[in-house]
This record gives sequence, structure tokens and C-alpha cells, in this order.
Amino acid sequence: MEPKEKFVRPMSGYVMLVVILAMIALFIYNVVIFNEVVWLMIVSGAVLLVSLFLMPGFLVVNPNESSVLVLFGDYIGTVKHNGFFWVNPFYTKKKISLRARNLNSDPIKVNDKIGNPIMIGIVLVWKVQDTFKAAFEVDDYIHYVEIQSEAAIRKLAGHYPYDNFDDEQSEITLRAGGEEVNHVLEQELSERLERAGIEVIEARISYLAYSSEIAGAMLRRQQASAIIAARVKIVEGAVSMVEMALAQLSEKKLVDLDEEKKAAMVSNLMVVLCSDKDASPVINTGTLHQ
Repeated sequence: MEPKEKFVRPMSGYVMLVVILAMIALFIYNVVIFNEVVWLMIVSGAVLLVSLFLMPGFLVVNPNESSVLVLFGDYIGTVKHNGFFWVNPFYTKKKISLRARNLNSDPIKVNDKIGNPIMIGIVLVWKVQDTFKAAFEVDDYIHYVEIQSEAAIRKLAGHYPYDNFDDEQSEITLRAGGEEVNHVLEQELSERLERAGIEVIEARISYLAYSSEIAGAMLRRQQASAIIAARVKIVEGAVSMVEMALAQLSEKKLVDLDEEKKAAMVSNLMVVLCSDKDASPVINTGTLHQ
């Protein structure tokens, strides 16, 4: 049967503190009053030794803290109640914090789904959920969290492209995936850290950029794409305005335009609407017949 976490609540430390203080007081009293009685001195010495032996059993557990108790290699249980306790002095006591912790990973260089080198880092909020696993299933649970977090980052980057410039079929990207990508990251980390009894509270990408060797080229590509997209919008708007002008002229029968004059008018309107300069070109549509 696989060992599981179990909880114990030791006896109050204040009761044992009173007992030990009473034993020490008895020793002092016997030494002062009956120092000539040999057998009583021997008993008093034994009482003092017993009190000194019992003192290492005191245990203080702070809020959101726990103590794992082990007796000669046998797991006794975990104390999660905060307070002042006394346990068997032979118990080995290992403190494990139950407080939430932050891991702000340094950006690491990885390859995305299509092989582009990128820099990516995450923020992870976690805490110990199962003290038995944290204490005995892994060697160092804090170091385990750091290593497995880096492995999860590399796996996540390999599943998604940085953006969809090179992978137009991709619906989810690291840059635009948002909560969906963060949810996948949380699931991956939860599966990896479950062995160490770690609960993942939150995980998200905190840093994302192309690596330095391709950052300049990718920036120029993005700028060119933005310029092309802007010009496409300008042309679409210009075409819509030309269509509107021709439709109204035809509807109100203000002018009679043949196909050649329509083409000339469209050409000049497109020049005016799409021009980057402030100068207004002269529109030459020929002679208009009313």
C-alpha cells in the first residue's frame, strides 16, 4: 500500500513545560536541602537528566507551517495545527512551509513550434499540498519545482508558434493565445508537480520575445506587415468611396458618364484618396454632358 500523508496532533507543550520545570525545581530543592543524602542526590541527578532528555521534544508550529515527524525512518505523521507542542524526543522534525510561493523564472532561450529561437519566462504561484510527497517523493521539492517549470516552458514553446506570420493555419500562438495558453501551462505544471505534492495556484507567461539574433529581422517583418495592412484598409476605403460617388451620380442623374470617363474619374479619385502627399491633384474627367 502506498504511504499517504496523515495528520497528528501532539500533546500541549505547556503541560510538558510545567512538568520539566517541576523536575528541575525538585533537583534544586534536593541539592539545597538534602545535599548530604547520597541516594537522594543520585535520584535528583537522574531526574535532572530525564528533564534534559525531554527538552528537545518541544515543537513550535507557526501558522501556514507544518512539521513532518519521523521515528528511525518510519513516517509518524504531519503536524499542521499551529501552536506549542511536545513530541517524542527521538522524533526527527522537518519543517515544511505551507505558504504560497512565487517563482519568477528568468527568460530562457527555446525554439517555438516552427523552430524560431525565442526568449520566454513565466511566473508561477505554488504551495505544498501534500507534505509526505514533498518530504519523501523528491529529494528537494523547491529545486524540483524550478527544474520542472523550465521543462514545462520548453514543452509549451514547442507546441505553439510565436505568432502566425509563418504558420497561418495556427489558431493559437504564444503571443496571442492569452488565457488559453496560460491554462495549458497550468495543466502541464500541475501534472509535473503532482509527484512532489505541489499545488499550482497560478501560472502565466511573463516574458515573451524573439531572441536577439533574429529580433531585428522579425521587427522589420512586423513593421512591413503593419504597413501593408494599413494600405489595404486605405484602398478598401477608397474603393468604397468611389463606388458611393458613382452610385449617387448615377442615381441623381447629375452627369452622363460613358465608360471611358468613368474610368478616368475612378483613376483620379483613387489617386486623391490614396495619395500620401498633401497636394491635391487636378481631376480631369473630360467634358461632362448634362
